[in-house]
Amino acid sequence: MENIQQSFGGLATKPSIPARVRYCLYARKSTEEEDKQILSIDSQIKEMEKMAREQELDIVVMKKESHSAKEAGQRPVFNEIVEEIKQGKFDGILTWAPDRISRNAGDLGRIVDLMDMGLLKEIRTYGGQKFSNNPNEKFLLMILGSQAKLENDNKVINVKRGLRARCEMGLWPAPAPVGYLNSKNKDERCVVTVDPHRASTIKKMFEKVAYEGYSGRKLHKWLQEIRFTTKSGKPLTLGNIYLTLRCHFYYGTFEYPKKSGQWYTGRHTPIITKELFDKVQENISEHAMSTYNKEFAFTKLMTCGLCGSGVTASEKWKHQQNGNTHRYVYYGCCKHKDRNCSSGYIREDELIEQLADIIDKIDLNEIGIKQKIKDEIERHKRFNTDVLGLKNISVKVADVDIRNYAKHVLRSGSNTDKREILDCLKSKITLAHKQISLA
Repeated sequence: MENIQQSFGGLATKPSIPARVRYCLYARKSTEEEDKQILSIDSQIKEMEKMAREQELDIVVMKKESHSAKEAGQRPVFNEIVEEIKQGKFDGILTWAPDRISRNAGDLGRIVDLMDMGLLKEIRTYGGQKFSNNPNEKFLLMILGSQAKLENDNKVINVKRGLRARCEMGLWPAPAPVGYLNSKNKDERCVVTVDPHRASTIKKMFEKVAYEGYSGRKLHKWLQEIRFTTKSGKPLTLGNIYLTLRCHFYYGTFEYPKKSGQWYTGRHTPIITKELFDKVQENISEHAMSTYNKEFAFTKLMTCGLCGSGVTASEKWKHQQNGNTHRYVYYGCCKHKDRNCSSGYIREDELIEQLADIIDKIDLNEIGIKQKIKDEIERHKRFNTDVLGLKNISVKVADVDIRNYAKHVLRSGSNTDKREILDCLKSKITLAHKQISLA
């Protein structure tokens, strides 16, 4: 036997040493209620680095993020980890607990798939758990991940049940609207009281709209003049002014959740009456109908070249003595960023001619325009065949001058066609001092 071993000794091989696992240290903490008992990210990293030194684990990269793991595919850093495992940059994960990796079935499935493919060799947790490409260990990992998802789902149900119970008691389950204050007592977080410094101004806002005909912009200017701010020290924006004027909470009722159709009578003290609220709704609805229920060709496609605000449009009607009526559309800066902007206004027909003049000088998305020409030709062919009875009408896209077609649409097309043509421009359009230019 010794001779045989000596004869074949040169062929004997030593057992291979398994390659060390290269770990990614992954620390995560959500900003939501679910993570109140979880250590901060820095604390997690400190403890896991200590563990790695003691157990001589090879950490090749460290990643951290503050993001909920309830929904699949929504964590940017976790998605990076998955991709880098596929690229072979590391083949292990060191994390605080299994629920740090996933609280949803989608992300958990991605991790198990990586194990099945042999790309992810091991997951270790600070608590001493180890999961590798072993049926029992993968099964346990999936059980723990599913348990975390079950806890999440139950928390959502319990929170919704608690909020609904508070609403039925007339308590407001959200941050108090401007003009009210949330109770500082943690046991009475849903109790709101009237803000003694702001409630009177909120009431005046409603009264000015109802009885003095104030528009949202005029109200906004008045609030700036009196230097009104919210409890966080910020002024009310125009959008928030309209939200405030439409909020039912101020006369004593509220809907929760929004657009659910579930209405409750609050226990808080109303700032205004229902009659005043209804009067305000009538006034702002009339103003909105007269101001915004219009469709213009070039709005939202240009910006002011002076202050960077958007460009809005308005129409004017001129009635002549002979009974004729002419409609004129003017475009100008909406003055959102600068109330004193001096950009000026330009008539739509003049704007169109300026646009037509620069069509020859700019880059166009020819593919987009060629598709529109092709559709136009097909429509023309169908009209000739079905209505006029003509056949063998041969017109090709190559026969049509793209720039002339664009000018034709600007002058004679529908509002939709005009907007689509401008979408094919590769440059942004700015308006300043009644002149358009390309940025």
